[in-house]
Amino acid sequence: MSSNVFASDSLSFRYRLITLLFVVVVAGMSQGLLLPLLSIMLEESGISPDMNGINSAAMYIGIFCTMFFVERPVMRYGYKKVILVGIALVTVASILFPFTHSLAVWFILRLVVGVGDSSLHYATQLWIVSSSPSDRRGRYISLYGMAYGLGFSIGPLGINLLPYGRSVPFLVSCLFFCMVLLLVLRMRNEMPERAEKNAASGNRFARTYRIAWFVLIPGFLYGLMEASMNSNFPLYGLRMELSQHWISLLLLALGIGSLILQLPLGIWSDRIGRKPVLVTCGIIGSLAFLGIPAAGDKVALLFVLFVIAGGAVGSFYSLGLAYAADILPRAILPAANVIASIHFSIGSIMGPTLGGYGIRYYSVYSIFLFLGAAFLAFALLGFAFRPKGQANPSSMA
Repeated sequence: MSSNVFASDSLSFRYRLITLLFVVVVAGMSQGLLLPLLSIMLEESGISPDMNGINSAAMYIGIFCTMFFVERPVMRYGYKKVILVGIALVTVASILFPFTHSLAVWFILRLVVGVGDSSLHYATQLWIVSSSPSDRRGRYISLYGMAYGLGFSIGPLGINLLPYGRSVPFLVSCLFFCMVLLLVLRMRNEMPERAEKNAASGNRFARTYRIAWFVLIPGFLYGLMEASMNSNFPLYGLRMELSQHWISLLLLALGIGSLILQLPLGIWSDRIGRKPVLVTCGIIGSLAFLGIPAAGDKVALLFVLFVIAGGAVGSFYSLGLAYAADILPRAILPAANVIASIHFSIGSIMGPTLGGYGIRYYSVYSIFLFLGAAFLAFALLGFAFRPKGQANPSSMA
């Protein structure tokens, strides 16, 4: 009898994991498509790089705002219902983009996309991290990162659908969301573990920062890199006289690097510790970004550097979550996920905005110099970090 129950639980976990990974793939495709696609459409409409960057940041403003209230509905209604609401919001907003050229309306639609994306990502991340066994947490959260990276890499290829009609890329994205919606509807809902009633909300967040401040930086850096590369690099590429085809392929190269190394880095971090992996990847990523200006318009060299950069820092968000799960009590993991998502959205808001102003007022290369310096600073901070608590000592060095 017990073996049948175990087999049933194992099958349920496997179906849930696969379904959540499909959700993340499609969400990644949507984000990977919308950022460069909308940036290119605004650039071709004569919108300045700084205004383009500000409009791109709207999605991440939505993500940022969502983090202040998303924990409560997840706790009250469970993971599944929040994921369904997130899918519905992104799908409806994406359908509406082709019907207007208004910057103000696009700003609002991007806010809605940000709220939907943030909701479904928060719920899927927390569901995977909290239900994974500690000795396999690194590889499972790496599968999450791989799923997002795969979707984010495929997404920019949707730019090539524009010749078939302004609305075609958006409709294809919505079709994929409808498909995963059907899969999620078949899942059994679950509720997160609650913190003790006498633990005040503010204390949970303060305690998380006190124990794991370094662990929460990767979310910021990943958001900074992802948003600035997907919003500002198309502007950089057009100024370097690269075709839209090559821009989409170079963004794909960034994702390819992440896909190649996501799982190996997760397994490696399970064996030798999260911090050594994060510090090493920060240094390699910094060197790759700093090398991009020297490559100029040499597409082959840019492709190699993008693969290296993506491979080095594409796992930052997922490894940061795994590291948090290692050193924090499970009851305050939801608070850590909220903080990581807030950091991600802050980085994502800053990335396109600073990148747009940098391109217009400082240098076309400013985005890569800034990213290189940021990842190098993170690596140096790693040498000073010593965890104050550790939920699973065997998983972290």
